[in-house]
Amino acid sequence: MKTTKINAIYNEIFETYPKVEIEEHIKKLIELDYYYPFNSTFYCITNTVHQNFEYISKNFTACTGLPVDKMISGGMDYFWSLFHPEDIKHWLKSLTDLMTFTMTELDDTQRKRMSYTWNYRIKVNDDKYVNIIQNTTPLQFDKTNKPIIGMAHYTVLDGNLKMDICATAKYLNENNEYETLFYKNQSTSNTLNIISNRERDIIRLLITKKTSEEIAKDLYISKHTVNTHRRNILKKLNIDSTFELMSYFKNNPKLI
Repeated sequence: MKTTKINAIYNEIFETYPKVEIEEHIKKLIELDYYYPFNSTFYCITNTVHQNFEYISKNFTACTGLPVDKMISGGMDYFWSLFHPEDIKHWLKSLTDLMTFTMTELDDTQRKRMSYTWNYRIKVNDDKYVNIIQNTTPLQFDKTNKPIIGMAHYTVLDGNLKMDICATAKYLNENNEYETLFYKNQSTSNTLNIISNRERDIIRLLITKKTSEEIAKDLYISKHTVNTHRRNILKKLNIDSTFELMSYFKNNPKLI
């Protein structure tokens, strides 16, 4: 799919008011990059209106071998040109589903406390593909409270790792714990889609070694409800123990 067609679809998804200015608090985030350590992740300040990057962190080249100036000058058109052709359709469907969910299922307050995750493959400097898990948190909204400026954090994983393309929307609740409000596997309808959003939250907390009591407190549910979910998860996945469950999802982090 040519980037011109991607551009048109992207415009339709994020259609909004044209005027966007970067606010002062976002400029402060950019300044923090000086202190950010080198590792296998990088971040960008994304602008969905102008389809460009307001800022690209110093780790970008270290992670991909690609020059920052091409990203700055080429904007999202250049970044999209790096996508694996097989992933573009599913990636666009992820964006469409997430934005539809955001604008139809969430109120204005919730939209400001959301975090969105999806994944795809891009070609890096040695003409090999790597997996990218992108997590974007909105920083600025238009007059209709549609997210237009975001902090996008990219985790780079081995391209040989086979990953279904999934879309997830999580809400930061009053206890500062993320709750999954939306999840969809765009690539397949595999058996993991039988796991509910609440069960997905519980799995994620189990991996952090939280007890049922701690999970119940974080998610505002009873310990009995947590234990019931844990039994149901094991039954659905045909797994015998919590240890086996934790090992499985630690080796497949994209699933949660």
